[in-house]
Amino acid sequence: MQYYGLVSIITPTWNCSNFICETIYSIQSQTYQSWELLIQDDCSTDSTYLVVESLAQLDSRIKYEKNPKNSGAAITRNNALRRASGRWIAFLDSDDLWLPEKLEHQLKFMVMNNYAFSYHEYTEMSENGQDLGVYVSGIKKVNKYDMYVCCWPGCLTVMYDVEKIGLIQILDVRKNNDTAMWLKVVQKSPCYLLKKNLARYRRRRVSITPKPLWARFWAHYPLFRVAEEMSMVRATFWTLMNVFGNAYKKIFYIKRY
Repeated sequence: MQYYGLVSIITPTWNCSNFICETIYSIQSQTYQSWELLIQDDCSTDSTYLVVESLAQLDSRIKYEKNPKNSGAAITRNNALRRASGRWIAFLDSDDLWLPEKLEHQLKFMVMNNYAFSYHEYTEMSENGQDLGVYVSGIKKVNKYDMYVCCWPGCLTVMYDVEKIGLIQILDVRKNNDTAMWLKVVQKSPCYLLKKNLARYRRRRVSITPKPLWARFWAHYPLFRVAEEMSMVRATFWTLMNVFGNAYKKIFYIKRY
């Protein structure tokens, strides 16, 4: 198999001891094996450390670190990114799964096309791992304003080239902080879609409850007001665009089968 360089996998976690073992197994099952797994624990109160430590003792590529204090997902991802030593950055939350050829296919796609930033399609599963019959895709090329309008990439699908993008750090936003990160990356490179299903997103009970429009607005507003440091007027405009843009994505790019 062709060698593309080391992939640093960013996995923030908090109280995911019931899922993280399966997540790690999905990484260890990759056909492309040159990776390091950077697990950044945001002060879990369950047995996450014990689960990870038992696997890390058998696989030196698994590297665990705990935050000094509970800090939220944005700071946790920032901390993990500063530890990364790979050419490529990929993201996998501690309850989601990759299919075995995810890294191989995505790396080949990026290198052959000279892309610095990419994402791919995925399906959804229930909390207990049952297929929900939901297939998530997106547009072929995502530029800066496309990302302002809608968060096209799922976190578990993103990869970027550190040699072209550099170190990414975001301000402390508690919700949609993965989108805040893509907003930084896309300013340096468009994001290109690999039309392959290469991952499974776990739809947990806490994320299923539909949110009213006002709640969605206030969840997205900090992306622009805080993370992008926009004025109140600009932040309000792009928040409204983003809310409706994500609704557009749900209608046209999320299919049931």
